[in-house]
Amino acid sequence: MSRTINRRHFIASTAGLAAATSLPMPAWARGASLSHAKRGFGELSGEDIELAIGDHHFTTGARSGHAMAVNGTVPGPLIRLREGQDVRLHVTNNLDEDSSIHWHGLLLPFQFDGVPGVSFPGIKPGQRFTYEFPIRQHGTYWWHSHSGLQEQAGHYGPLVIEPAEPDPRYDRDYVVLLSEFTPVHPHEIMRKLKVGEHYFNRQMMTATEGEMSGEMRRMWGQMRMNPRDIADVTGSTYTYLINGHGPADDLQLEFKPGERVRLRVINGSAMTFFNVRIPGVPMTVIQADGKDVEPVEIDEFQIGTAETYDVIVQPGDGSHALVAEAMDRSGMGIASLTSHKGHIATPPALRETPTLTMTDMGMMDHAAMGHDMGDMGGMDHSMRDKSLVPDDVKVGAGVDMIAPMPMDRMDFPGLGLDTVDHRVLRYTDLKAAKMNPHREVEREMEIHLTGNMERYMWSFDGKKFTAVTDDPIRFGFDERVRVKLVNQTMMAHPIHLHGHFFELVNGADHMHQPLKHTLVVQPGSTATFDLSANEPGDWAFHCHLLYHMHSGMMQVVTVRPFPAEGKA
Repeated sequence: MSRTINRRHFIASTAGLAAATSLPMPAWARGASLSHAKRGFGELSGEDIELAIGDHHFTTGARSGHAMAVNGTVPGPLIRLREGQDVRLHVTNNLDEDSSIHWHGLLLPFQFDGVPGVSFPGIKPGQRFTYEFPIRQHGTYWWHSHSGLQEQAGHYGPLVIEPAEPDPRYDRDYVVLLSEFTPVHPHEIMRKLKVGEHYFNRQMMTATEGEMSGEMRRMWGQMRMNPRDIADVTGSTYTYLINGHGPADDLQLEFKPGERVRLRVINGSAMTFFNVRIPGVPMTVIQADGKDVEPVEIDEFQIGTAETYDVIVQPGDGSHALVAEAMDRSGMGIASLTSHKGHIATPPALRETPTLTMTDMGMMDHAAMGHDMGDMGGMDHSMRDKSLVPDDVKVGAGVDMIAPMPMDRMDFPGLGLDTVDHRVLRYTDLKAAKMNPHREVEREMEIHLTGNMERYMWSFDGKKFTAVTDDPIRFGFDERVRVKLVNQTMMAHPIHLHGHFFELVNGADHMHQPLKHTLVVQPGSTATFDLSANEPGDWAFHCHLLYHMHSGMMQVVTVRPFPAEGKA
């Protein structure tokens, strides 16, 4: 491969890879004979794995509609691999549109990362594409489509990589894959969000509701914002799923008293932050994004879209509610962790909808501090002050807010969890279980997360992805860079970098900064990571809220030059 490979040339030259012959497929794979795809997932392993994408129908509770299934299920099958093996994943596309699979969190050659237009041309209808790469890691990961809005329709599934040496810390092992289902077509959701960003929000604060002062209400009104603007798409159209099962399905995860149970929690949703807890049962976090961390005992954690957390629990005899409550408290996913087959735990009630504060606007929360708010018109003006951002941030129609004082909020547990009276995980609790090689930072850079909520436009540095595909974020191979993300918006964004792990700058010592592939940047705040750019190629970098990415909050990271053979 040329060391100065051009991305467009690469995509064009590899188009033929996707045109390999299709194999005969069973009826469920063709999607023609089933009116309803079963829920849940099977398991696949080995060196050659066949996957087939097809159209299906899905029902949970009272909601029913079109879905995209892989091997006949939503979610698709659990792929279980082992560290050190080689794998060939043969993917046949039986849809009438292009498709793809991205292996989320895996270290692999970039041409098999699965992002159409960035690292390969996609898989055409009726074609079969083979992903082939060595397994260089272990932990909990997942896979999903990177084509259009297919991920929302059911095209995703879990992926577990067993370590080369057995892990003695647990007796039983469950995947807990969190997601959502809606009968509304993803493109219709996108249209409704463009027409009115509050379309799915049934919890907006009224003029008289709550304890907010009149002065505060006037301020929010002047800024044309609502303190209940927590989630773009909510339980008004979503049914929240655990392993493909809605609350009405009474999903049970069985255990024997005294067992240590590992729960591999994956947020495979399109748009939802979940608050995960098992009331009365402590959880010990042992991995974040597939990487071992020093164990930390908690009672609840918030998980952003595309993150994973592995926890070990030792529940007492009986049935315990495993709850994944949407951050805006508009619904929840539910399962029963039970030692008595057939016994269903009673879930807790939904908690009160959280309310945004001035801190979430990137301001000092004067009201919370008891200070006079003064002239709100002046404050509103400062939130649109272009001088507050660098010259390379394009402040036009796509940017309707500039956070005046964004601050590091790595210790914030997530909206709605800062006032609970039990232990909640914070990024500052995470420390790498093994020492990372210490390297000095060679360069620092800032990337601004920008958007216009009213027009539903999202971007990095005010530039939509479609406008900057030929102007990627550039890193030299093996360069050590400190990246500061500045969230100018009042929404949390889970930012994912393909092909790499980065180290959170979270207060841990330099040798124990935790490794992650996805980082939640809180509203009106900053978050910083250190990256050793040691995976050559072109990689997607984007917000993992699907409709934010689709609306422009995405970039390409290019790592050059390619190292000489044997030196990567």
